Order: sequence, then C-alpha cells, then structure tokens
Amino acid sequence: MAKLTVYDMDGNEVSKIELNDSIFSIEPHKTLMHRAVVRHLANKRQGTQSTKTRAEVSGGGRKPWRQKGTGRARQGSTRSPQWRHGGVALGPKPRDYSISMNKKEIKTAIKSALSSKLLSNDILVVDNIALDGFKTKKIAGMLNALKVEKKALLVMPESNVFVTKSANNIPGIKTSLYNTLNVYDILNYDKFIITVEAVKKIEEVWA
Repeated sequence: MAKLTVYDMDGNEVSKIELNDSIFSIEPHKTLMHRAVVRHLANKRQGTQSTKTRAEVSGGGRKPWRQKGTGRARQGSTRSPQWRHGGVALGPKPRDYSISMNKKEIKTAIKSALSSKLLSNDILVVDNIALDGFKTKKIAGMLNALKVEKKALLVMPESNVFVTKSANNIPGIKTSLYNTLNVYDILNYDKFIITVEAVKKIEEVWA
C-alpha cells in the first residue's frame, strides 16, 4: 500500500496514512477517463437554445409578388430564410446532450483519476480542515503552508459552509464532497487536497 504523510493546517507532519491500492494504485485507464470528462461536460449543457423556423415566424402568409412577369426571382413568402426577419434554416433546437456511462465504467474512471494524481505526487492529505467562522485568510494560510501555488481541489467528508465559502474567495480553489467527486474536477485541478476522514469514506464507497 502507498503511504502518504498527513499534515495539519499549519503544514506540520502529524502522521502517516496507507492508501488502498485497489483505488489509488491501479493502472490509469485513459480511455475511460476521457469518456468520463466528455460525459461530465456534455451533461452540464442545458440544451435550451432554440431558433424559429419559417413555419414559426409570424407573417409571410401572402406571396410577395406574382410568380411570373416581374423579372425578379420567384418568392413564396417573406419569411423564407433568405429574407430579413425570415426564419432560420437548420438552426439549433432544444435537445438533450447527456451521455451515459455504466456504473462500472464510472468507478474505474474515478479510480484511474485518483491513481494518476498519486503517480504525479499531487495528493496532499490533511488531518482535518475546520473553521469556526468565515476565514479565508486561514484557508490561504493552509495552502501556503502546504506549498500549494496553483489550482487545488479540497475534498471534505461532509458539508462545511465555513470552509466552502472561505475557499471560494480564493481564485483557483474549489471544495467538493467525497461522494460528489468527478473525473473532470480531479484532473482539472493541480493539487488534490483531502482530509483523512474523506480518504476513509472514499475507500468505503469505491472499494
């Protein structure tokens, strides 16, 4: 089993933790990780865009001029796509962009993403992240103590409004719960900061 150092919020080493090899040390499956990222981004799309066709634009019921003898091209309606204020030809309509993956694939993709983070030494384990109020300065101090200079994902075992709102004030920092993790967030953030309790819960869920 892989062993990682556990730090406190001041950056001091407090203990060691063993990670489950079946979750954090598998061979990353790049294809499934890619599919999971595409699925996540596609499922975020609302698909509510809509344009009116010539049948939906008001007016245009009368033929603008007679078929022959005017010297102009034949026209049947002023709401044809080539007319100003006409309908849109082949425009977007509401649709469902969602992509499905089965549970086994999602599970393997999550494990692959976590394993890739461990391989790149980008996982930091903290004994606990606790605040008694909205204190962005304290979260920023923890990040400085852990030498986190880029984007980071903070993974919590349970919802904590103080931590979430304090971290949201720092650019490039996002909080997540252990049971709402997705491959996109794991790969998108440079550092993966997780509490000891969240590690245990991830191992319970994904083992």
